[in-house]
Amino acid sequence: MLNKQIIVITGASSGIGALLAVESVKQGATVVLTGRNEQRLQQIVSQLGSSASYYVMDVADAKQIESVFAQIIHKHGRIDILINNAGYGIFATIDDLSITQYEQMMDTNYMGVVRCTKQVLPVMKAAGKGHIVNIASLAGMIGSAKSTAYSATKHAVLGFTNSLRMELRETPIVVSSVNPGPIQTAFFNTADPEGTYVRNINWLMMKPEYVVAKIMRLLHTKRAELNLPYAASFALKLYGLCPRLIDKIAGKWLNKK
Repeated sequence: MLNKQIIVITGASSGIGALLAVESVKQGATVVLTGRNEQRLQQIVSQLGSSASYYVMDVADAKQIESVFAQIIHKHGRIDILINNAGYGIFATIDDLSITQYEQMMDTNYMGVVRCTKQVLPVMKAAGKGHIVNIASLAGMIGSAKSTAYSATKHAVLGFTNSLRMELRETPIVVSSVNPGPIQTAFFNTADPEGTYVRNINWLMMKPEYVVAKIMRLLHTKRAELNLPYAASFALKLYGLCPRLIDKIAGKWLNKK
């Protein structure tokens, strides 16, 4: 159970973030949802009752982040768990993506994680405890066509997470990464608006409830890294041993965007 834990979730207006909020409240936590869609945040919080609240926050807006976290800390006095979940993807070739699109995706997916982490670390250090969970992606470990922008952002998140874990290893603060494969969420409304990728890999896509259940378990076990589906762990080890061979064998399948 997560009784009386103060949990902040970014990107909580839909998908994995919203489901994590629901499950956290069920386990006794006090949850603070953040996101850009106020209407969706209101709807979710109204269903969760007094154990949940929300703040409109864009993780690409440094001043807004600073203001929101100051309000959260003033109200609750601490933050026990931060789940950096906000992010998006656009699956397109490098020729079809502008420099601005690359910059915006990195600003949200990577710098958003850095900004929010910078806000909670002083509070967690003062409290002598804390857990930072960064939702990355298998795309940050294995690249594929039409993912140069998205994979780069998630690779950056993983590099940040692993380095931060080393920096904090002498402290009580835990740092975890979650690296899921494709999930059946609204993420693909932006990433794959024509539905080509979803149709091609629909058989492989995970249910969001399954992913959330595994993340909730991670909040208890505090493991450093979670790769989903579990078969991905074996594939990643194989890729590390012979990347060019795997590119040749699995490239056609990986590039179904």
